[in-house]
Parts: sequence; structure tokens; C-alpha cells
Amino acid sequence: MSREVIAATPEAFAEFLHKLRLIRRRRKAELRGTIAPRQSLSPAERKEVSRKTAGRCHICGGAIDGKWHADHVFSHSAGGAHAADNYLPAHALCNNYRWDYSADEFQAILKLGVWVRTEIEHKSTLGLKLADRYLAHERSRNGRRGESADE
Repeated sequence: MSREVIAATPEAFAEFLHKLRLIRRRRKAELRGTIAPRQSLSPAERKEVSRKTAGRCHICGGAIDGKWHADHVFSHSAGGAHAADNYLPAHALCNNYRWDYSADEFQAILKLGVWVRTEIEHKSTLGLKLADRYLAHERSRNGRRGESADE
């Protein structure tokens, strides 16, 4: 992200994030219908992909135990190839949260997340409000999925 965005007003920052989202949506719309269907990797290809990071998630760095996603380096929705060299291993949760964001959009999300976490940890007024909203969101999301609060 450029310095201009960091120094911008809250409204300008919101507009920056909105523009990134519109660019992503436009890119997907332009490619719709031209992208080959997703294909499954063979067991040998999955082993090759997993070896690239020594069995660790390329997004968070954590060890991968059990099921994992083969995450496109160059996204499928942007025309990324179905080839072992275009995949890296990722936890399902990490891959689902990374989703289809551009590098700029994902970096902004990561920076926001780290900043919000710090606000919550410091128990600032804003941090506690954000924590309350987040927890309510998670309870609602888990309720829709039929998960208990302990999962």
C-alpha cells in the first residue's frame, strides 16, 4: 500500500478498499466463462505441492496435519493454471480467508487485522467495541453453521 493511503482520511481509506473490491469483482466478471473448470490434483501432485513448504501452510506457516487445500499461487479466478507449480499448501481456514483478494487488498486486510488485535489486547475503548462486535459475529456465524461455541 502506498504512503498516500496510510496518511489518508478514514473516508479515503474506505474508498481505497472499496475500489480494490470493485477491481477484483470486475476482473472476475471479465474472466467468467473463460476459465477452465477446476481439476483435482493427483496424489503424486499433492505430495509435490506439500513438499514445497515442508508440510507447512504457506499463509500462516503452521504445520499442516490432516486435510489441506492446494492454494493457487496465481488464482484460478484470474486464469491461474491447473499445474503443481501453481499451487502451495494451505490450511483450509487460511485459504478460505485469503480467498480471491489481490495482493494489495490482502495486505490491507492483514494490516487491519494486526492493528485491531493490538487495540483489543490493549483493551482500548475501540478495541473492546470491536472485540464485542467480532464475538457477536462469530456466534452468529457458528449458529448458522450449527457449530457450538467451543468448536
